[in-house]
Amino acid sequence: MTCLATRAGSLTKAQLRRLYAPFQRFFRLEASSSILLILCIIIALIWANSIWSASYFILWETNLTIAIGPYVISEPLRWWINEGLMALFFFVVGLEIKRAVVVGELSRIEDALFPIIAAIGGMLLPAIIYFAVNFGTAGIIGWPVPMATDIALAIGVLALLGSRAPISLKLFLSTLAIADDIGSVIVIGLFFSAIAPLIPLIVGVILIVVLFILNRTGIHYILVFAILGVGVWLAFLLSGVHATLAGVVVAMAIPAMARVNTEDFCTKGHILLKDFEESRKPGESVLTNKTQRTAVLGMQAICRDVQAPLQRMEYFLQPWVGFVIIPLFALANSGVLLAFDFSLPAAGPVALGIIFGLVLGKQIGIILFSWLSVRFRIAKKPKDISWRQIHGVSCLAGMGFTMSLFMADLTFSGMPLLDVAKIAILCASLISGLLGFFLLGGARILTKLQKEILKGIQGKMKSTGESKQPITDIQVPLEENENKDN
Repeated sequence: MTCLATRAGSLTKAQLRRLYAPFQRFFRLEASSSILLILCIIIALIWANSIWSASYFILWETNLTIAIGPYVISEPLRWWINEGLMALFFFVVGLEIKRAVVVGELSRIEDALFPIIAAIGGMLLPAIIYFAVNFGTAGIIGWPVPMATDIALAIGVLALLGSRAPISLKLFLSTLAIADDIGSVIVIGLFFSAIAPLIPLIVGVILIVVLFILNRTGIHYILVFAILGVGVWLAFLLSGVHATLAGVVVAMAIPAMARVNTEDFCTKGHILLKDFEESRKPGESVLTNKTQRTAVLGMQAICRDVQAPLQRMEYFLQPWVGFVIIPLFALANSGVLLAFDFSLPAAGPVALGIIFGLVLGKQIGIILFSWLSVRFRIAKKPKDISWRQIHGVSCLAGMGFTMSLFMADLTFSGMPLLDVAKIAILCASLISGLLGFFLLGGARILTKLQKEILKGIQGKMKSTGESKQPITDIQVPLEENENKDN
């Protein structure tokens, strides 16, 4: 360790920048969180089906206890992830929904109507297909499972397509996914919340009212909202209302207006910069210059206040959700024994209902409702999006992974059918992702990628003096095929 530290200390700043550049690029990529999610799925599946299988299941069933005086919550580690951390996930979903409604994709009804109608079709058809396949069986309670879309995976795959996916197509998918999230929240609230003790529910409602009052009175202290938000989560948990709904409700109370408008920001910013510049003295640092320190603190304050609390919280929490919470959720919930006994009653219909619902239901529902909305002039299709691209996006929407697993855990909790549902979700998400990728031009991207790899090998062989004839033989057909495709 000492040698490594000494070695790192001897590196120049330029060398350190080159060293950390790949990591910085990784975390800036839209697809990187999806890549991490897929890795966690693979790790969970391998771990659960390896010789260390028992340790996987023991770990997530280990109890974690939090006690404050006489109040004790003692639940398995998986419960804390699904009910606690996922509440934070739903809080970010709520922030995204509010931002989209206030200033984003859902702010203009004429722009939002087309993807919203498509999302409705993408929720109804999968549920109908699942219901039809499972009618009269014990698995019929799982009808919400194929309704969901995993926005992280879907947008991650779309990001891999680069310029082949226009901005309007990404906007269509993100709006569709947000509308899908709203539908999922409604389903959870209506069908998976059992009201029990009345007093905790009243406390939760009072705290929510206080949050909205603070919003209206211009209070922008994030810590206050965070403390009251945790209180709402606990109240919902004790009342029987599904605790993850607390995240969405609290998000609706987060202020979306900034304290400082853009004009004031520019005016105050220029004054502070002028003060900073005029107080500059040769050989003196900011540490010893009181005027400069005051100017810097003032700039920090206005930079904070020009952003709404909603914007700051969403910006801060998104990396934690994308790179910690969702991968951890996948790691804790994806591990399932692949040698599962599908001869259980209702196992076949549950698996087929989920696969048909996500793979076929999403495609049929989104395309059909999109076409009907245009046919009856209810909404307008963006001009730079083709029906083929909408078909590709409808396939990506069938990647229901995170939300579908969450719904499966709600519907089949404690039942053997839960493992069947997990396997079906994994299969359906994989099929849907591959279909969408290739429909949107993934084959050409893979061909170009192969070509670049071969060029790299050719350059390496040339530098070492080896023959490049085999590379030339492979390269010509690739170029011909690409020209034919174009």
